[in-house]
Amino acid sequence: MRSGSMVKRLATAAPAMPVPVPMPSLTLRVASALLLIAPTAAFAQCEARAPIAADGRMLGHLPYGEAAPTDLTAIPGGMSVKGGCRLRPEVLPDLQRMLAAAAADPAAGGRLLALSCHRGLTWQQAVFCREFQPDAADRAISVAPPGHSEHATGYALDFAIRPQNGCPDADGCMAALPAANWLRLNASRYGFEMSFPAGNKQGVKWEPWHWRWVGTSATAPGAARARALFARARRSFPAAPVAP
Repeated sequence: MRSGSMVKRLATAAPAMPVPVPMPSLTLRVASALLLIAPTAAFAQCEARAPIAADGRMLGHLPYGEAAPTDLTAIPGGMSVKGGCRLRPEVLPDLQRMLAAAAADPAAGGRLLALSCHRGLTWQQAVFCREFQPDAADRAISVAPPGHSEHATGYALDFAIRPQNGCPDADGCMAALPAANWLRLNASRYGFEMSFPAGNKQGVKWEPWHWRWVGTSATAPGAARARALFARARRSFPAAPVAP
């Protein structure tokens, strides 16, 4: 009888109240406001609790807005590892000249190709969240959270080397390859600079494959806008080598 009464009481009990859904945190609202072009995509749960520092950085990375699709153009297929690589059109002349120069120079010992160019917020979010690190701060050492990646600007890209000579793409072993050394010695002549050199004060992992374009001079076509976007990064966290 007692067990029957218990079942009856459980069956007639009032349904549980729904669990309130938390409102977006102040951190996320501030993050959106800090973007040069405010994103509409929501942050994934994997970095939703990442704090915004007093200087506006998230996990060490500066905020960057996303280039409008109309401000980007596809680079020729022969210049990239695979299709779909898009950059600001003002980057292309210098990129074409540099890749051609590397291909013609026996000292390069291989070909330089574009590996990853513009990445929108959704793509960057997927890249950030697939890192095999449970902590957002650990992931940010290798990958910028969405809204804080130079790739979103359309002025930055990752390079790959072919043949790979046993070195995976986007790996530190790239620095030991002749083509990477050629890039280090010559990229600044074409307006490119390494964003995250070894020992950089920004606390980001050394990335010999990641370069941003700022033009061969401040008066080069399109360079003024690129240099304005990266002014704080260039001032506070200098590239090496650095474009003139």
